Amino acid sequence: MTYMPQLDRRSFLAGSAAAGFSFGFAIPSSGDALAQGAASGGAAPEVNAWVVIRPDDTVVIRIARSEMGQGTLTGLAQLVAEELECDWSKVTTEFPTPGQNVARNRVWGDFSTGGSRGIRESHDYVRKGGAAARMMLIEATAREWKVPAAECKAENSVITHAPSGRSIRYGQVAAAAAKIEPPKDVKLKDPKDWKIAGKPLKRLDTADKVVGKMVYGIDVKLPGMLSAAILDCPVFGGKLKSFDAAAIQSMKGVRKVVPVDDTAVAVIADTWWQAKTALEKLPVVWDEGANGKVQQADIDKMLAGGLDAEQAFVGNQNGDVKAALAGAARKIEAVYSYPYQHHVTMEPLNATAVYAAERCEVWTSTQNGEAALAAVIAASGLPADKCEVHKTFLGTGFGRRGRSDYVDQAVKIAKQMPGTPIKLLWSREEDMAHGSYHPITQCRLTAGLDDKGNLSALHMRISGQSILAGLFASRLAGGKDPAVFQGLNASGETSLGYSVDNLLIDHAMRNPHVPPGFWRGVNVNQNAIYVECFIDELAHATGQDPLAFRLELMDKHPKNRAVLQAVADRAGWGKPAPAGVHRGIAHFMGFGSYVAAVSEVSLSGDGKLKIHRIVAATDPGHAVNPAQIERQIEGSFVYGLSALIYGECTVKDGRMEQLNFDTYEVMRLREMPKVESIIMPSGGFWGGVGEPTICVAAPSVLNAIFAATGKRFRTFPLKNHGISMA
Repeated sequence: MTYMPQLDRRSFLAGSAAAGFSFGFAIPSSGDALAQGAASGGAAPEVNAWVVIRPDDTVVIRIARSEMGQGTLTGLAQLVAEELECDWSKVTTEFPTPGQNVARNRVWGDFSTGGSRGIRESHDYVRKGGAAARMMLIEATAREWKVPAAECKAENSVITHAPSGRSIRYGQVAAAAAKIEPPKDVKLKDPKDWKIAGKPLKRLDTADKVVGKMVYGIDVKLPGMLSAAILDCPVFGGKLKSFDAAAIQSMKGVRKVVPVDDTAVAVIADTWWQAKTALEKLPVVWDEGANGKVQQADIDKMLAGGLDAEQAFVGNQNGDVKAALAGAARKIEAVYSYPYQHHVTMEPLNATAVYAAERCEVWTSTQNGEAALAAVIAASGLPADKCEVHKTFLGTGFGRRGRSDYVDQAVKIAKQMPGTPIKLLWSREEDMAHGSYHPITQCRLTAGLDDKGNLSALHMRISGQSILAGLFASRLAGGKDPAVFQGLNASGETSLGYSVDNLLIDHAMRNPHVPPGFWRGVNVNQNAIYVECFIDELAHATGQDPLAFRLELMDKHPKNRAVLQAVADRAGWGKPAPAGVHRGIAHFMGFGSYVAAVSEVSLSGDGKLKIHRIVAATDPGHAVNPAQIERQIEGSFVYGLSALIYGECTVKDGRMEQLNFDTYEVMRLREMPKVESIIMPSGGFWGGVGEPTICVAAPSVLNAIFAATGKRFRTFPLKNHGISMA
């Protein structure tokens, strides 16, 4: 259902110019130009930047955000179509390019897709795009019929004049509508009146995926294209000293061996397998530097030191924690830790680039088309109007494709063979060795209880990496990384769901040499484990029911309380579980949404874990596609449980030890529990969907394991404790 440009050799060569080629699927800068093209048998009329309507009534909705399996494409299309009042059965989509966005003063807004922001941060302007197009269609019709626009109504891609009964299809009036001045005052529907948005409609991209028509970055093929495999220094921060190209130059298919900056070497060949095979035989000498001596134990020791450090950045504070802890009737303390983890996207990183003296273009799967374009501009040395990035579908992203290092490499390789399309594809091992890893942290939690077992004070000290310090140092706030405190803030879209009279949550920043990055759910993953498992510890230590103990702290947090109560009620909390089955509960807030879960597990004497059922609730404010939200909840649990049970990247001699799925496992189908989703949008706000619920998977299971065994696990993954999936 989504249009992807197709290139054959004839069209490729026909576009050749002084630069040696000219690709480009440029959108003209005005609707008039497209309307004129349609009149002469050319392109379909662009009513506005978001909506193109063909004469046969096909509605093409432009989607600026990236689609990586999360359903953003369909959800955004639903929002536009809802306001457009078009026939959903005739809707298709296409991606504008970041170059077109720049040329048109960023008319499509932000291309970045991550942090569950795809819908929640663009819903307003995409809906207005659909509403404005509808108003322009009505106005064009009214002018043609010489009647007041107020007497015309649009519905299901047809405009009707109520007094006369006349009607006209969108495809018949689109060219005229494209010439109308866009309205300045655009009113949006009340969500209670939605007919397309808010409904569990089928995804627009499923059919093409099922039959293999979908084009991902790894699928791009251009005439005369060669392939490249790359090898970067295995130690982060290391350099390339030398390589012996002559040793492999005669191998079948090899065209060229090239350095990439001073850190990597690439082999260009007729096929990727030939390039990879030759690269494996290439003699390479690395300068590993001081980082080549770093071991995992060194990193763990660094973080442990931060737990006692005097200096720390305060994220959330009220009352006097020091005094309250000193006067507490009872103190309880625990230390947790969370390891490095990799994204393991199904599609390894890749980009196809063509460079010439006057033009550079890239085809790639990216979470941030504009950042990818910036990388192309910088690597090529060409001005912005001579560069372009064509987004494809993503074989998952999970945050890793928010970076553009692989795009930078592809362009630098292509520059060494001007005019020739080069597809760079990272091997799985290269992908695993050079990720941007989930930040490693440790956390000490200290609680003060009064003589009645009430929580009177809580100090939460996090020691570990800052993603912003590693990727976007300019976004630090006085040296502090606000992202560290996701789910722990006093207010906002990632706030703590409990009220504690004396509270201190702080962060001792410790940054090892391993690069951190955004990973699905980011910091709510470990923060939810730290908070929700420790709260569970306090409940059991004081002989209180874990649900009741939580509810006592949630009087000022009604939405948190609502999702927690919903999962408890659905799971039958307080009623006997099946024989041998035990329950655990957790809740949290992340990315603007309120989430909770109850897990039911059993654990055999030999450490075989069976997760029977997870009941999950989410309140995202508005639910654009409830069916897709269900799938996102289920998918997030696959990711969260894989991390809990198997996920761990460790450092030896400065480099990552886990380089493929044999040493970095993920859940199998047979291990996945039944998931019952409760979607309970309360309205009034727009929360995320793809990332929030992941964080309650692990703590709810861990709390259920404690209920089953009386044992607390505070370091992960669980495989290190002799636990495996049944």
